[in-house]
Amino acid sequence: MQVSDRHRRYWQRNLRITGILLFVWFLVTFGIGFYARELNFNFFGWPFSFWVAAQGALIVYVCIIGFYAYYMNRLDQEFGVAESEEE
Repeated sequence: MQVSDRHRRYWQRNLRITGILLFVWFLVTFGIGFYARELNFNFFGWPFSFWVAAQGALIVYVCIIGFYAYYMNRLDQEFGVAESEEE
């Protein structure tokens, strides 16, 4: 099967956004945990590392999912591969 330039560009943009969002996920999950002692300041009345583990990381994860869905819907429409909204 021959892959066109259009398919290749679509796939490259998909991989780029996936890589960027995985990097953000990695930073939030492991970066903040690794530097927990250095990030020991109060944030909303709690130690920052505890707040991130309890609330902040979850908020970031939901934002990552929402942004990915939004971005991919736009990308699908741009490349003409969007799903139709049949009821």
